[in-house]
Amino acid sequence: MNLSTLPPAEIDVQRYARQILLPEVGGEGQRRIQAARVLIVGAGGLGSPAALYLTAAGVGTLGLVDGDIVERSNLHRQILHNPADIGKQKIQSAREKLSALNPSLLVREHPVRLVEDNAPNLLSGYDLVLDGSDNFETRYAVNDAAVRLDLPLVWGAVLRWEGQVMSVRPGKSACYRCVFPEPPDPALALSCADGGILGPVAGVAGCLMASEALKILLGKGDLLTNRLWLFDIRRMAFRERPVKRRSDCLSCAPKPKS
Repeated sequence: MNLSTLPPAEIDVQRYARQILLPEVGGEGQRRIQAARVLIVGAGGLGSPAALYLTAAGVGTLGLVDGDIVERSNLHRQILHNPADIGKQKIQSAREKLSALNPSLLVREHPVRLVEDNAPNLLSGYDLVLDGSDNFETRYAVNDAAVRLDLPLVWGAVLRWEGQVMSVRPGKSACYRCVFPEPPDPALALSCADGGILGPVAGVAGCLMASEALKILLGKGDLLTNRLWLFDIRRMAFRERPVKRRSDCLSCAPKPKS
């Protein structure tokens, strides 16, 4: 994001005072955040905390992609939703909470499931995408579209007591396919519905995703690029796994010159 191209914008200094005090943010950084257009795929366990913190930080435009409705089994971890929202579209419920938190936020609703065919259109027009989806088809589709469009990507995944987060700078760092070239055998791949999930695990991953997003928008800090950050809340263990771009990656490998 080129700061010189940003239009003048008023800053609510009182609201963002503690954030603006950071040397890495300041007034110019807050303008970057307010001009940003961020897409979040999934308004569930990961998307909820990520959306709340980005909205609170002052992100100007937030796109939400989710075709599901709120179910009672969502409520222990998907903190954007409450019992009164059961039966609503998740993005409708999310918009209501986020708009109440920050009335200046522009919310774009995409009430669909993101798949390979619609991914490029959904990602177009945004500066950054966060993937908090819960299935491999969507994760690969988001990754491939982000790489094709040269969009920074932050993705996360959780199961049971564990989570993982990584950032992708297309053309500069490893992508999701570099880490997981092929999806696992469906018979061996557990979902949260099958294996369970402790609610705060999703919160930790979602907050880390929001933190990575803000660092990307600000152009500050060390990103989780070329390293997969893994945590196990049960053992309170955290570790990094180095990752390299694969020369044979189907998504981000350099194309041979003709």
